Amino acid sequence: MPAQILLNDRLLRSWLRCKRRAWLDRHGDSSLRLWTAHRELQLDEQRRSFSSLFPQRPGHGEAAAAAGAPAVVGLRLKGSEVEAHPPLLQRIQGSSRWGEHAYRPVIFRQGRRTTREHRVVLALWGRLLADEQQAPVRHGLVLSGAGRGLQQETLALGGSLPAQLDEALRRLSEDLDRSSPPPLVADRKKCVLCSWKACCDVAAAQEGHLSEVSGIGAKRRDMLLELGITRLEALAEAQPQALAEALLSYGEQHAEIAGQLVTQAQVQHRGQPLRRDPEPSLPELAAAPGVLIYDIESDPDARDDFLHGFVRLPRNSDGSWPDRLSAAVAQAPYHPMLALWEHGEERLWQRLQRLLAAYPDWPVLHYGETELLALVRLAQRQGAKEKEIQALRARMLDVHQRLRRHWWMPTNSYGLKAVASWLGFAWRQKGVDGARALLWWRRWRLGGEGPAGRGPRQNLRRIFRYNHDDALATWAVAAWLLQQDQPDP
Repeated sequence: MPAQILLNDRLLRSWLRCKRRAWLDRHGDSSLRLWTAHRELQLDEQRRSFSSLFPQRPGHGEAAAAAGAPAVVGLRLKGSEVEAHPPLLQRIQGSSRWGEHAYRPVIFRQGRRTTREHRVVLALWGRLLADEQQAPVRHGLVLSGAGRGLQQETLALGGSLPAQLDEALRRLSEDLDRSSPPPLVADRKKCVLCSWKACCDVAAAQEGHLSEVSGIGAKRRDMLLELGITRLEALAEAQPQALAEALLSYGEQHAEIAGQLVTQAQVQHRGQPLRRDPEPSLPELAAAPGVLIYDIESDPDARDDFLHGFVRLPRNSDGSWPDRLSAAVAQAPYHPMLALWEHGEERLWQRLQRLLAAYPDWPVLHYGETELLALVRLAQRQGAKEKEIQALRARMLDVHQRLRRHWWMPTNSYGLKAVASWLGFAWRQKGVDGARALLWWRRWRLGGEGPAGRGPRQNLRRIFRYNHDDALATWAVAAWLLQQDQPDP
């Protein structure tokens, strides 16, 4: 019988990102693994990148390689203890067992730089491909972008890379042989991209992992561990002054926030919010006849703010504000504005100006700095005067900023999803996030034939529903802030 294949390139990629992820990929309960849009987005970008390099349909498998196809997909590479399925092979000059041509592997890169993951995985593909084609593979190709923005980087597969690959495969094998998963990573911010995030969230909460405390990343966690503080509960019990003195050796900036870290841990441990500033959170709403709630959906790689969504929420007839669950909120008009390149940015700016001018005394609520920065940049590009831009800035109220200024929240993040969910707000579409909305956008925008092609309109309706809910979630946080500022009866 042939030797069992123990390792593959997918496990290697997972391990290079997170050792625990690779272990869960092999041994974890698949029912706990959640689908994420990030993987689909990456595959979509990879397809567009490969299509820019090879507009013609690539050949498939061994037959295509033997025929000398310019591009080959679907070729399985197998070694004694490892196998791989490179997404694309490019024909190059040379000779191989297939004839007077050879191939090299191609990898797609998200982001601006080639990482250790790209280099080591390319080295694995190159090693197995060299055995398969019986010809050396000295270089791999790294692609990023698509269309006119396609970037190509030739990566040498020699030097120290073979030794790095051997070491990575050895350590991967050892980690997969463990009876229990490797520890949680120190900095769990990137876990949002992982399909095992929910599973690890449960483990982090059970362990009292310090990364669960808002404001603690990998470096700060290492400092606390060196000081003997290993769990959220221990941080909550620490004396702020003593902790500040201990952290001073790592730098004044760490000592200065010692009290904040302790308070945040205490609030999360108790599960109750704590006021940090007694002044009203949103005084601008005291005399406002209504508010516009603003949320943007973006494609960051294309630097495209493709949807500007507004909810128009007036005061109640008795002068009070609708609470987050009232019928008035549910029926508040929603105004989505698509930013289509064929319509031009000037048209979008005119539409935004008309909406804002129709409600001159209504503050514009948003969550985070994205909306303010995008709107100001748009105004500047359209030649708005400085006086107009200052007036625009004065109308914009960042609910996230006000929340952080006035309250400690018992959440491991002050992001909209975490805070609004803790307050009881529920999005109508389960498991949806900005990445899923972006995936829907690309499927609608690029889903048809020809330059003006469109995909199913259902994708557009899903985006609108998600954007609408984000705006309503912003109001849920704002309404809670207003409620806390009401005097006790």
